Order: sequence, then structure tokens, then C-alpha cells
Amino acid sequence: MSEIGLFPLGLVLLPTEQVPLHIFEPRYQELIGESLEQGNPFGIVYADDDGLRQVGTLATISDVTERFEDGRSNVIVVGGERFRLLELTSGRSFVTASVEPFADQDDPAEDADIDRALELFGRLAELTESDVVAPDRGTPELSFSIAGRFEFSAELKQELLAESSERVRLVRLCELLAIAAETVERQREVALRAQTNGKVHPPS
Repeated sequence: MSEIGLFPLGLVLLPTEQVPLHIFEPRYQELIGESLEQGNPFGIVYADDDGLRQVGTLATISDVTERFEDGRSNVIVVGGERFRLLELTSGRSFVTASVEPFADQDDPAEDADIDRALELFGRLAELTESDVVAPDRGTPELSFSIAGRFEFSAELKQELLAESSERVRLVRLCELLAIAAETVERQREVALRAQTNGKVHPPS
């Protein structure tokens, strides 16, 4: 168990994912400043009207892209290990909490699901004409590496983050990728029919 600084946000940072942040509140300027000075990660945890989620991700600052005279800054953070929030603590200007590591159980993904996930990745990349590069098949926690390359909702990303089985997580990710691919294909079909004055069948 250890105490870390927390940055509650309306987004979810997955392990290995890179996310840009704009730091403007003085208390989080302090948090980011300490992280840069001491080289320590801080925690990003999803927060909404229902409060803080129990599973978050350690974030390390990989780059400071811009600094402003008033103390604001733009940074890039990279997701590291996951943690489970035990209790909030006090004494600092920013939010702090006692946390413990949150690791996967020994339940690796099936080869068929890995193949399916990478196939869907390629299909979506082609449909969206994206130049995003697929992760290697042997990448640890492949599900996170794939999910972090797509814009899923915070709720869906939190669902993946809080799952402790890579097998279950990759199966769920395949479902999400398949839905996304079908949606993109349907949108392209609608656009094509509209261009040719054909009858349009809107997505249900």
C-alpha cells in the first residue's frame, strides 16, 4: 500500500496509452511539477457525477509540449501499471489516496481471440483510412495496446481497465471492435446511397 497524488479526470488512461493533458488548475500544476522534479508517477482515475472509480492507472509524463507564463502547461502522459484505490487521504492541495497494485490474474487470451482482435483492428483501420500501426501479436496485455489506439467512450475503457482477465478483456474488446466496424460500414453505406440518390436505410 502506498500514497500517491491523484488527477481525477473525465477520461480513462489505459496502460501503454499516450494522452495529452492541459494543466491549468494551480493544485494540479503543483502535482505535475512534483512529478517532473522527482520523476514519480501520479494516478489518473476516472471521475464523473457518481464519483471516483476504484481502479486507475499510474501516469508518467513523457513530454512537456508547451509551457505558459501563467503556470499552465501541455503535457503528454503514458499509462503504466494499474492500481486499486483504497481510501482518500488529505494534507495536500491536490487529491491523494492510498492505493495498492491491481494486476491481472493468470488467465491469458486464447490464440483465436488474438487473431480476431488483430483482424478487426486491421479492418477498422482500413475502413477509417487510418495509418495507425497495429501492435505486435506478442505484446503483453495486447487488449490495452489495441484499445488505446481507438476512441472508445470513457465508460467502456473503464470497463476494460477494471477487468483482471486478459482473456475476458480481449473477448469484450473483439465485441466492441466488431460493433465499431459494423457502424462505420453502415455509415459509409448510408453516405454512398445518399450520393447516388438511392434509398437510405439509417442505422438502427
